[in-house]
Amino acid sequence: MATGTPDLPSPQIDTSKAHPARVYDWLLGGKDNYPVDEAVGRKLPPEAHDAARQNRAFMNRAAAWLASRGLDQFLDVGTGIPTEPNLHQIVQRAVPTAKIVYTDNDPIVLRHAEALLVSHPEGVTDYIEADVRRPAQILEHAREILDFERPVVLSLIALMHFIPDDEVAHGIVRELRAALPPGSYLVLSHAASDLYPELAEQVTAEYAKGGIRLGFRTRAGVSHFFDGLELVEPGLVTATEWFKQSPAPRPEGSGIYAGVARVP
Repeated sequence: MATGTPDLPSPQIDTSKAHPARVYDWLLGGKDNYPVDEAVGRKLPPEAHDAARQNRAFMNRAAAWLASRGLDQFLDVGTGIPTEPNLHQIVQRAVPTAKIVYTDNDPIVLRHAEALLVSHPEGVTDYIEADVRRPAQILEHAREILDFERPVVLSLIALMHFIPDDEVAHGIVRELRAALPPGSYLVLSHAASDLYPELAEQVTAEYAKGGIRLGFRTRAGVSHFFDGLELVEPGLVTATEWFKQSPAPRPEGSGIYAGVARVP
């Protein structure tokens, strides 16, 4: 049965500061952003729009592949503003009984939670407003919905580059991963600092002007998030190179690393 968070409180949205989820929404052509977010987005190079699109397409392909393998529990941290198809829509096409827990720290996402919570009648979706910097809080809530005795897919899509401190970022992922039982998966995408260095510097500088700190990483830095896990072929590649099913995405350059890995 579809369930969700009842009686959601009225969110307090700060429209004076740009927020990553809302800038991302603008880059994807969404309407759920404010002038302060658009101001950041308009200063970004055209490649930033491509990266947002490529990142979203990777998420769609990875979620569909995992669902096709029978994975039916997903914890999506940093979900962002709803953009159809949402993760639960992709997963529940293959597994109608799937359970999905969404997490984000932007109150505007809470405002759209009713859209997120429209699960397939046989499945479950839920939502928690929480910051990835507090993984224990996220896990505590997720355990109310998901069974951590069975495999869970942890989705960290274009999120960890908003945690610029390497020690903090890798510590967060380690804590989240530690809760996953064998047979679980980590799905992660991350902006690269070494594929297009000048573009990476430009994007980082423009976000900083909007009050948003970024920590793009090299391939080695992103690979560290997968330490001890079994990377699924084709391994850690760019977002446009990762696919498991036809049709293959059209070849194009990408400044986003992406990978899927199994917990042994």
